[in-house]
Amino acid sequence: MTYTETLNWMFNQLPMYQKIGSTAYKKDLTNTLALAEYLNHPENKFKSIHIAGTNGKGSTSSMIASILQEAGYKVGLYTSPHLKDFRERIKINGIEISEEFVVNFINENKNFFEENQLSFFEMTVGLAFDYFAKQQVDVAIIEVGLGGRLDSTNIITPLLSIITNIGFDHVAILGDTYEKIAFEKAGIIKQDTPVVIGQYIPETKPVFINKAKETNSEIIFASDLILPEVESDLKGNYQFHNKKTVQASIGVLRSFFTISEQDEINGFKKVIKNTNLQGRWQILNKKPLIVADTAHNKDGLKIVTEQIFQQEFENLYIVFGVVNDKDLAEILTLIPKKATYFIAKPDVPRGLEVEVLAEQMKINGFNYVICNSIPEAFAKAKNIAKPDDMIYVGGSTFVVAEVL
Repeated sequence: MTYTETLNWMFNQLPMYQKIGSTAYKKDLTNTLALAEYLNHPENKFKSIHIAGTNGKGSTSSMIASILQEAGYKVGLYTSPHLKDFRERIKINGIEISEEFVVNFINENKNFFEENQLSFFEMTVGLAFDYFAKQQVDVAIIEVGLGGRLDSTNIITPLLSIITNIGFDHVAILGDTYEKIAFEKAGIIKQDTPVVIGQYIPETKPVFINKAKETNSEIIFASDLILPEVESDLKGNYQFHNKKTVQASIGVLRSFFTISEQDEINGFKKVIKNTNLQGRWQILNKKPLIVADTAHNKDGLKIVTEQIFQQEFENLYIVFGVVNDKDLAEILTLIPKKATYFIAKPDVPRGLEVEVLAEQMKINGFNYVICNSIPEAFAKAKNIAKPDDMIYVGGSTFVVAEVL
């Protein structure tokens, strides 16, 4: 199979949460454990750092990767979802896995995948772990796909676990209270392994403390620490908390790696250069100001909306679409009312039909233009915007992906 054929086989034949939603989610690690054994346990052949949380996983992972790269280490980075190309999920020192490795891995193991009915995500985790082991990385930073306790990545024994924060997302799978969601995320805390908690609320703190006691794990609450403000090339306001989480994490990681203060400073400043992270308050144009951001739930959209209103502009245009498992009523209370929206269905099966979105926006008094696709919506916004206006692209990772 060619690279394109290989990806089509992975995407179409097997369930993929990113595209179809909760019906693709598997509630145990049986398949992943079987795959790890079949691949001769690649997850045991490299050091790792494990990161869970509702928001900020990608930014936090990439900042830590950048700092470790600046310190001279060979760093694997596993994140999800991808924006443009599947290979963004698996990188070493910012360089994406080769098409050839992806094709060969799938071809060599295709019979096993089919016999065991592995999901898209399970295969991808196996691919990443096999690649990092064969490339002999010094350390791999592994981002949880969904939840933590039952996530396919949760077969590793990391040097450090990190939980960025807890918010309401994927409630159909993870639970409908902060305590239930925190319990799932806390599932990545391992025996005698330190854990850094980025942000907590009264409902989640006891869950983390209890799990840390149970596993005899040192627990560090980053938000309680007084740390110097650091400069980063990631400019979203929400990075304030992510940066503190990373600073606390680097403090722990200095027990395992040689990381100078200058490495840390340089790593924060060169995240995009070192890891090619995209879609985080990404400025696509200055006049008019065009910003794309993957924030897609209550906590992320609230902070992004505040940041939009910190910008100077005459008119605000928003290219917008959402997926069908989000709380639309809640989202519509957070996003700017004083704007013209160009709305469309994101090009995935989970995408919310534009007519449904339009009906709710009408009820809530929004000004909107219905479009046939996200690219068409973006083109219309660009066509109408003057140099002193602003265009924001968001609502869903998939909206940003289509524009990028």
